This record gives sequence, structure tokens and C-alpha cells, in this order.
Amino acid sequence: MKAPRRPLLGALIAAAFALAGCLPKNQYVDQKVPAEFQFTKLGDTVTIRRDKLGIPLIEAKNNDDLHFALGYVAAADRLSQMVGTKLVAQGRLAEWMGEAVLGIDRYMRAMNLRQAAENYWNAATPEQQRLLQRYADGVNAYLTSGAMPDAFRLTDYHPEFWKPADSLAIVALNQLMLSTNLQEEIGILKLAQAVGAEKAAWLAPVYPDQPLPADEMRKLALINLNGIDESIDRILLVQERHDIYGLSGVAASNNWAVHKSRTKDGASIVANDPHLPLGLPSIWHFVHAKTPETDWAGVSIAGLPGPLMGYNGHIAWGATMVMGDNQDIFLEKLAKFHGKLHYLYKGKWLPCEERQEVFRVKDGSAEVQTYYATRHGTLLNTLLKTPTRAISFPTHIKTSYGLAFQSAVGDPASSPLAFTDMVRAKTIDEAQAVLKNTRGVPLNVVFGDRDNIAWQVTGTYPIRKKGSGLVPSPGWDGEYDWDGYLSPELHPSSRNPAQGFVGTANQRIVPQDFPHTLSSSWFYPERSERINQLLSQSERHSAEDSMQMQLDRHSPLVGKLQDWLDKNRPALEEALHALPRPRQARAREALTGLLQLDGNLAPESREAAIHGAFLHTFTRRTFLDELGPASGENWKAFVRLSNMSYSAPMDHLLGADASPFWDDIKTPKKETKADIIAAALADAIDYLEKNLEKDRKGWSWGKLHTYHWKTEAAKMAPMLSLKQRLGIDSMDKVLNRGPFAAGGDHTTLNVSAYNLGHDFDTWLVPTMRLIVDFSREEPMLAMNSSGQSAHPSSRHYDDGIKMYLDGRYHTLPFRQENIDQAYGPALTLQPLK
Repeated sequence: MKAPRRPLLGALIAAAFALAGCLPKNQYVDQKVPAEFQFTKLGDTVTIRRDKLGIPLIEAKNNDDLHFALGYVAAADRLSQMVGTKLVAQGRLAEWMGEAVLGIDRYMRAMNLRQAAENYWNAATPEQQRLLQRYADGVNAYLTSGAMPDAFRLTDYHPEFWKPADSLAIVALNQLMLSTNLQEEIGILKLAQAVGAEKAAWLAPVYPDQPLPADEMRKLALINLNGIDESIDRILLVQERHDIYGLSGVAASNNWAVHKSRTKDGASIVANDPHLPLGLPSIWHFVHAKTPETDWAGVSIAGLPGPLMGYNGHIAWGATMVMGDNQDIFLEKLAKFHGKLHYLYKGKWLPCEERQEVFRVKDGSAEVQTYYATRHGTLLNTLLKTPTRAISFPTHIKTSYGLAFQSAVGDPASSPLAFTDMVRAKTIDEAQAVLKNTRGVPLNVVFGDRDNIAWQVTGTYPIRKKGSGLVPSPGWDGEYDWDGYLSPELHPSSRNPAQGFVGTANQRIVPQDFPHTLSSSWFYPERSERINQLLSQSERHSAEDSMQMQLDRHSPLVGKLQDWLDKNRPALEEALHALPRPRQARAREALTGLLQLDGNLAPESREAAIHGAFLHTFTRRTFLDELGPASGENWKAFVRLSNMSYSAPMDHLLGADASPFWDDIKTPKKETKADIIAAALADAIDYLEKNLEKDRKGWSWGKLHTYHWKTEAAKMAPMLSLKQRLGIDSMDKVLNRGPFAAGGDHTTLNVSAYNLGHDFDTWLVPTMRLIVDFSREEPMLAMNSSGQSAHPSSRHYDDGIKMYLDGRYHTLPFRQENIDQAYGPALTLQPLK
């Protein structure tokens, strides 16, 4: 029997606070007087003090009690965020949010991260297992305090006790997030259906100096792609909704380290700013922790013990995505024999593995789903055949092929738990040994001590028998199977390079002829080029220089575009002259603006607004005629693909002269590249007049391009009911912040990426910034993109936003005299007497 439905008021309140990460107003994150609590599972006294931003300093007598306190503090600051993340990872979000999110749960169960968590637990050392349990004990100590977040109280949700497997599920989820190519493979498959495999190669360039992936596309040329039907659309729809949680495999980051020989004060500098989806609260949770053996400060993700990036008094480290491709889609031939699903492999029909998953929904109902798997992994599209009430899926789909998903996530050989030992490393050698033993997460880790700097690639990279894995592969003949993983000894690295610095920004990190495939999904090269430019032009670098670099909004793409326009001016003039006179004047106005832009994409810049509008109209002029309409699934797939890595719009803007897309199929004339660009120039002025105003004096990049800090509740609104959306809208000013004028774009170090070809809303930003200058009395400087607390009524809910917009950094002190000045009165955790 179903439980009675909540009244309208309750539903509206529930929707408004759903996944908002709210904490009760009077939690100790805001307290101003000492307090004391006693716990049975605590071995000795622990103190917790907060600084002016609410960042905790935890001091414990031993590592076990420290991990207990880490769990307690994480729950106090971010309980509903960490519970929500856990439920997403385990495919159980509908238990809290109801049937509207059941499609996300179904998809996440296909990823089987709960099994991955179990594998990692079994592969963990006894010490790792013990510390994970101590962290869980701390979370549960907070849960038993009775201080439940509003997000739970108002939705009548009672979170279960935390288990070590919950933290490991979040580990696996982050592995999934930091790997790439699943969404690209599905997107490319969709576009190949629309324009054919050969032509789709022009929509999936790998890097500016690399040939198109024609060989990869030939895998699809002999396959009836229409046999996959609308299942691709359904998968794309769920992936689009996964973007709410940053699960798209899309992220970026900058990091660099400068050797002491190139710094003003003769000591190394390490800087890092990871780029992730903009949200409120930030994904990052700052902590400073001390025991007699360790002293570290850095950022973690709520639910995970220990810092992912930080400083321990000896070593500083920061990470960017390699954009590593350790996942593949295999097309499988399927058939039923005696009522059982089989797949073809090397001439034999083999039975699919089956597992059943039970989905429990908030209204009290439950559903059972059968999942099928081949030797290559779970079939993503067969799970869509079972009828479901979830709005994400139709009730029936016919498919000729299965789409099996293979991933390194969950392989015991890919466990990344060794990374937690970075807090103990005291030398470069010790740090590099830790990183070489760190598997699973494909990262560029830049690290250093006072006298040395280094770079080490971590992760697990499959060795493919054939192909690069950029697009789906036939699974039935075994030609494209994986054959183990690349040895960590072959992972790229360097130490104290001759140039005096090292930096990464998701660019291609290996030569084009590197014999192994780390990725075919590298990001744009411009940020890496800017890092090298700025570090090379300064003989003596300082922490202030690193700050300016992290805040830099200069785009190297501007100069490249201006060079192309100058070089091709004769052809462009001919195309401009062919335009009707009014449109010719508008195109010349846009051209003048582009040529006058100094490269700085400042919020107040009129020329930057013209530049952004032109990139938008150029993208649409070039591709929308064949991939439209703009509301259709082909265009949505193209937009997502174009914002995940180096993309077709940028490749066509500066090259791709032989592309078949240089023609508007809606006109009888066959256009040239110059014709398309001329028309896009005129379109850019039309766009700015329509979306800003006719008076050019009122144009600015920041009016077109904005930051808007939104909670997950606000992001989820489009997939909820009308009543729930109204409830969320009514809470907008309470929960969300913005809009604020934004500068930069996807090509600037101060990233403010938007969905090119769709709109200008910022979705990807540096979600925190970290600089460690070993010459300073207090080396560590940082900023978060929101606040430490997740409750809207807390002064620490949004106090980081203004600092972020102003570009102001915060010192995390390590010297005792500075600690005593920076941190307030202590909360004391005592063993139960």
C-alpha cells in the first residue's frame, strides 16, 4: 500500500530545500562560545576551532581520533550534501526525492558503483579500512546528536548511519566524474546517425595539430546505426540531467609549480585551481588538521576523509584532469535463446550476466529492474526496456544492438586510496612514490617542496588491442578489447625541468606519436599556452604573480582569430561585399570590434561581447543547418560534445578548410568558409541588439555572460512537477545568489565556460584556488567559490562569493602564534567519562 502523498505546502517546501544542503541555523559552525560534547568512540580529547570564514582547525592526539573528527565536522558542515552525493553514487536518490529522479537512479545502477565500493574496501589495507570506519563513526556521532538539516526535516527523510562503503561509493563516483569519453561516445554515435560516420569525423577533432579520427569512424561505417533507435536519445537525456551533479565527465583545471631558481625569494611556488560546475555550496570543503605526526590543510569533498589538494608543511600538491579515457562503449549483437538474452562474441552466442536491482521510491513503492552485462560491461540500453513510472524513459524500446559500458572504475587494480598518503610525504621522493602507486583517478599532479618541483601522471589507462576508443567499437569480434593497463612506470612525469617550471591545463600532455592512448579528449590548448607564456616572460615569479595568473582573463584565442582574419582578408572582403548593404555594415562593425579587442575578456568590455556573440553565431551558422533544430536532440548532443573537450567549432574557426560543413544546405548556393564567417559577423550584431540593446554604449561582456550560484534544488527544477518548480522559484532569493557579471570564457585561465552555441550562462569555474609559496612565513593562500556552511541563514553560506568575485585570498596559518590569532574558541570533543 502506498503511503499518502504529502499536502501541497509540504511538497513545495520539500522541493525548495531538496538537495539544497541546508543545516539547522544554530549549528556550531556559527557559534561564538566554547562548547563540549562527549562520545563513546573517541579515544582522547579533540578540539575544533573556526576562523573568520568558518574553516575548521581540528587538533587531535592521534590519527584515529582525527578521522573521527573529520567525519563529525563534514557532517556538521555538509551532511545533506554528502548524503545526496552518496545516494546519487548508489542509485538511490529516489528514496529521498521521489520518482522524478528515478531515471538518474536507473542509470547510476548501471555504473554499479556499489560493487566498485565493495571492491575497493576489499583491496584496502587494514589501516585504510580502520580510518574509513573512524570517519564513519564521526559522521554517525553527529547523526545521533539530533540536529538534522532542514533538507531532511522538511522532506521527512531520515538518513541511515554512515558506512565506510558510502565514502568509497563517493570515491568511485569521483573516479567516474574525472574520467572522460562515455558522454562523447554516446554523442558521437548520435551525430553519426544524423550525418553519417564519415562526415561525423569533422565533428570530433582530437587536437589542432592532429588529423581527424577517420580510422576510428570507419568502425561505424559498416554498422546500421539506425538500429540503435531512440535509446541514444534517452541516454543523452539522463546524461543531461546528470550534469546537475557534475557527472558528465566534464571538468578542467590549472596547476603549475615554479622552481626556486625562477622565484623572487628563492623558494618554490605551487598553484592549483580546479574547474568544476558552479554550484552552491561549492563541492570543496576546506579543513586544517593536526596531530603529533601530521599537520596539513587543504580541500576535500564532503564524505571523503583527507585532502585531495593541499599542503602539509613539507609538500604542496595540486591536480588537474588528464582527460583520461579509461572507459569505452562496445556495440553488441544481441539475441534471445530460450528466453535468455545472449550476445555474440568470437562466433559464439554467450549468455548475458544478469543482476536484479530494487528501487525504493519516496512514496513507499518499490520496483525491480533486471540489468544485463556482457564481458565488456553493463548494457546501458537494455535497461530502458522495462516499463517505469520515471519520466526519464519511455515504456518500450526496440534495439538491434546493445551498448555495453566498460570502465576501469571498480577494478581493484584501479583503487585510488593510496593518494591519501600524500599528507605524510615529507620529500619529493616520498610524494612521487605515493603518486606512482595511485591508480584509478587520471590526474596531472604537480607538487613541490621548498627546493624542488615535479609533475606525475596518475591513473589507470587501458591498453586497447586496436583503436583509440574515441568512438564506440564493435564488441562481437574481440578486435577492440582491452588487454590490461599501462604500467605506472610509463606514466609521464618530470622533476626540476630545465625551463624552471611545469604546468598543466588539460592540454595534450604527450607527443602526438606517444605509443599509448591516455586520451583522445584533450581540452583546448589556450590555457596551457597562457601558463607557459606568463611563466616564461617573468625571470622571477612571486605568489602575487600566481594570483594574477589565476585571475587572468586574457584569451590567446583572440589573437589567433585576429591572425586568421588578417591572413584571409581578401576572401573575407569578397564575402562581405556580397552581403546586402545593411548586413554588410553590420558585419564590418563586428569585424572592427573583433580586431580592436586586446585579448582581455573583461566583464565591462564591449569588444569582448562582440567576440562572444560572434563565436555563438559562427557555431550556429556553420552547423545548425544540418544538426538543427536548436531544440532537437542532434543539436543538444553537438552542444554537449563541443563543450567537453577540443571541439568542432574551434577547429573550424581556425582551420578545417576542406570541411563539408562549409555550406548552408538551406540555400541553393554552395557557400565558402568566408561566406559563413561574413554572415556570422552580421548575425553577431543582430544578436547583441536583440539580447542587450540597440545602443552600443550599453553593450558589455558581463551583461551577456553571467555567474549564477544555484543550489542543486534550483538546477533540478526543470525535471520536477509544476508545483515543485513554483516552490523552488519562490525560494530563489533565499537559496541562490546572482546573477553577477562574468569575464573570461573557456580559453582563459580564469575560466568561466558556457555552453557554446546554446547560451552564455557560466557553468564551469575555478571552484577553489590554492597557492603555496614556500618563501612566505605562512605559505598557504586559498579561496573557495562559496562558503564553508551549507545553510542559507549562516554567515558562512555565501561569504566566500564576494571574496571570489573580488579576487581576494585567505591565509591558512601553520605557525602557532598566527593560529591563535586566526581561530576562535574551541569546540571540545571528549571521550565519554
